Amino acid sequence: MGVRCIIVDDEPLAIEILESYVKKVEQLQLVGTFRNAVAAFTFLQQHSVDLIFLDIQMPKLSGIDFLKTLQQPPKVIFTTAFRDYAVQGFELEIVDYLLKPIPFERFLKAVAKVLHQPASQATPAAKEVAPDNYVYFKVDKKMIKTKMADVLFIESIKDYVKVKTPDKEIVTQQKISYLEESLPREQFLRIHRSFIVNLEKIDAYSATDVEIGKHSIPIGRNYKNDVMKILAKNIF
Repeated sequence: MGVRCIIVDDEPLAIEILESYVKKVEQLQLVGTFRNAVAAFTFLQQHSVDLIFLDIQMPKLSGIDFLKTLQQPPKVIFTTAFRDYAVQGFELEIVDYLLKPIPFERFLKAVAKVLHQPASQATPAAKEVAPDNYVYFKVDKKMIKTKMADVLFIESIKDYVKVKTPDKEIVTQQKISYLEESLPREQFLRIHRSFIVNLEKIDAYSATDVEIGKHSIPIGRNYKNDVMKILAKNIF
């Protein structure tokens, strides 16, 4: 049956665009569109859905207030023209935060987080906020804003990751595979099942490891060929 989804937005053009995007993804099944959150709330009292594409600023009831009314909300992707609500949205454990106008590639990236996420997995603790150069990591009940340029490397420790910067370590409950998908590939590279590194921070490397400052980070055997090809592009 695929992922059952609804669109909640007071702009007809925005609904039309999202509808066209949903139709391009076979795994998505659109079961309703609503011009306000009250109508969506009524629908959800009798129907179950897996995903909501939700605008924030709407008449009658805002998207954020609407989400707070749901006792067991489905996964939510905010679709909005306003970036000011990003932290508040992620505190509500949304999947992603899309800024209008939304390119299809960005839409697809957000949807992939739902399609590739097991039903039992908690909503990701780190969220990308495009188009700036920051990422938010959820630590306890706070969202910690971190400049991507400051991230040295990321280390996986079971169901947690440790994000290392020059002046701090951030430990958040997260899967490293989610971060690998979320962070910009031109800047971050997974070199080991337990490590992602910031390419701009690498000081030296060999066939077995990379050096970032005083840290020596191993290159996994299964990653070696791809890592060597990417690192070799910058050899002169």
